[in-house]
Amino acid sequence: MFAIVEIAGLQYKVEQNQKLFVNRLKGDKGAKVSFDKVLLTVNGAVTVGAPAVNGIAVEVEILDHVQADKVIVFKKKRRKGYAKKNGHRQQLTQIQIVSITGFDGAKKEAKKAAPKKAAKAEVTETSESAE
Repeated sequence: MFAIVEIAGLQYKVEQNQKLFVNRLKGDKGAKVSFDKVLLTVNGAVTVGAPAVNGIAVEVEILDHVQADKVIVFKKKRRKGYAKKNGHRQQLTQIQIVSITGFDGAKKEAKKAAPKKAAKAEVTETSESAE
């Protein structure tokens, strides 16, 4: 079972108990965070959201805030005496996927959504015929 979830503007394929690094998140070490923008789930059957799957959430725990390795940016133009050296360290958050919840709720919600649409259609038909 896995899901594709959008975390801090990027998409990640996540499974339960997986650890990964994402762009810096707000929250303290040990805090629980939930992401509900799940784009795709696979639990025996594939469920694709449009744009997100309703009723599914990914629960994560923040393990640590770290910095990535330094990236050196060196620019030079030959024979011009121009050389510039810069460095950058990306701020990251290490998270662990605690659970992917809501599979039962998503099925129930999908079943409930269909009768509501049918009821609305009946209401519009009866209002048109009354006029």
